[in-house]
Parts: sequence; structure tokens; C-alpha cells
Amino acid sequence: MVSAHLLWVFIGALAVVYALPGPDMALVLQTSGTRGFRHGLAVAAGLITARATHVTLSALGVAALLRSAPWLYDGVRIAGGLYLAYVAIQIFRSPAFGLDAASTQTASTLRSAYAKGILSSILNPKALLFCSVLLPQFVRPEAGPVWSQVVELGVVLVAVGLMFDLTLAAGAVRISGWLRRHPKAQTVQRWTFSAALLAFAARLSLD
Repeated sequence: MVSAHLLWVFIGALAVVYALPGPDMALVLQTSGTRGFRHGLAVAAGLITARATHVTLSALGVAALLRSAPWLYDGVRIAGGLYLAYVAIQIFRSPAFGLDAASTQTASTLRSAYAKGILSSILNPKALLFCSVLLPQFVRPEAGPVWSQVVELGVVLVAVGLMFDLTLAAGAVRISGWLRRHPKAQTVQRWTFSAALLAFAARLSLD
């Protein structure tokens, strides 16, 4: 079992990382602000799935494989960059608040939001490498079975990420009403999130 001291340090490190602007944050804010809280929650669920997958793959050694096979790492990285660019173009081309959030809470649109959450994170190899670097720093073999400590840290990682995502989604919903009353602000919002995702796509593809 991870000690309480290490666990709090781990939570603090996660809070710093999750607070940094990134494609996951941009996607949650954009989706929640334009589609409503349920769609933002669907994106968050996709991100949870991706983060849990990253923790599992890290524990299985896939992160080490990516480090030892640059061509594989580059392939995943470029695919992730292209997907983010695709999402950015979709946001740019769609009319601001063109689809009313109250009338589009269908299973298909929620599944689409969930899939976007998964793909935007799962195709980012840096997130996987982050897990493989961070988690071992808080594992102490003398404190018990390593696998149970990894599971515990993984659950905390996913839970803290969910808390941040839900906070962002709720905040985006609160300001969406103001945006609806200001068409110019809507345009700026679309351009801002499109540009942010394109920048993240370029960074992911070229780093």
C-alpha cells in the first residue's frame, strides 16, 4: 500500500500536470461549452478510459517498447497529431452553437464525444510515457506487492483527472449562456479552440 505521504505528493504532482493547458483540456471545454454538460461528461469518460489504458499499458511494459522502437513511437505520435488536427478543423467549420445542446443529447452524439475523448488521449504516446515515468517514482517494493501499488496509483491518477475534467465541464457550461448572447464571442471561441488544438497537433507531430 502506498503511504499517505507519498500519495499526497503524487496527487500534488498530478494536479500540476492536469492544470497545464493541453488537448484534453481544450476538448473538454469546447465540447461542454457548445454541446452541454452531458457531452462534456462523455468526453471525460473517454479520457478516463484512455488514462486507465495508459496505466495498464505502462504496467505491461508497452511504454518501454515505445521507447525502444522509435518508429512505433513516431507512428502513434503522428497519428495523434493528425487526429487532433481533424478535430480542430471540425470545430472551425461547425457553426458556433449551431446544434442546440438540449436537442442533441442522443446516444450517437454522446458516443461520438466519448470516442473523441478516448482517441485524443490514447493516440498521445507522451501520456503513456508520462505514466511509465511517474508511477514507478511512487512505488516502494518494501511497502507490499508492486502490482497493488500500481493499481492504487492508477486509480488515483484517473480519479484526479476526472475531478479536473468535471470542474472544467461545469465551468464551460456556466459561461456558455453568455457566449450564446454574444455572436462575436462565439466566433472567437471557435477560433481559439481550433487554433489551440492545431498547435497541440503540430507539437505532438513535430516534437
